[in-house]
Amino acid sequence: MSMLNAALPAPEVGETVATYKKYEGAQRAVSKLIENKVPAAEIAIVGRSLRSIEKVTGTLGWARAARQGALNGIMIGLLFAAFSIIWLPELQMAVVGGILLIGIGFGMALRLLNYSIVRRRRDFASIMSITAERYEVAVSAAHVPESRRVLGTEKPRTVVARPPSDEPPKYGVRISDEPRGEKPDAEPPAAEPDQPRD
Repeated sequence: MSMLNAALPAPEVGETVATYKKYEGAQRAVSKLIENKVPAAEIAIVGRSLRSIEKVTGTLGWARAARQGALNGIMIGLLFAAFSIIWLPELQMAVVGGILLIGIGFGMALRLLNYSIVRRRRDFASIMSITAERYEVAVSAAHVPESRRVLGTEKPRTVVARPPSDEPPKYGVRISDEPRGEKPDAEPPAAEPDQPRD
């Protein structure tokens, strides 16, 4: 996180209306909300329990550093060649090729210099990614009921049974779960033996 981002206040994200294990699920939920006329500016995806994963892709060496530098240099050379052609349209192709070669050499030199500095501390190549344990879709308070209805995540209402009486129970009196005035069903009568047939 840069110092610029740290200085900015965190944006208001609203109330969570759905939670997903994968980011793709949260994306689909956002698309569904937008289709149902929930304003896009009122929706946010919040990643919880972030973790960084660095996947090692191989070892670094002088040859690999030179190859990576050459690939970067091709891009630099193409960029400078494009600007040269725009500024000087009558430029010959040999000069454009020379600019491209200079870019490749410049990229290789920078990459080899970088590798010579960091090779004692880091002798492997890797790819860094940040993942979250879960992703929450949040919307502003005005759109929470509609969003819950669209996504099918409405909270069930809790029904509280009314106590049979307002007076508190007395010491020594057993409280039963059955409503007052009703007795538990009597046991069914035992089946009578079959009568002998004539």
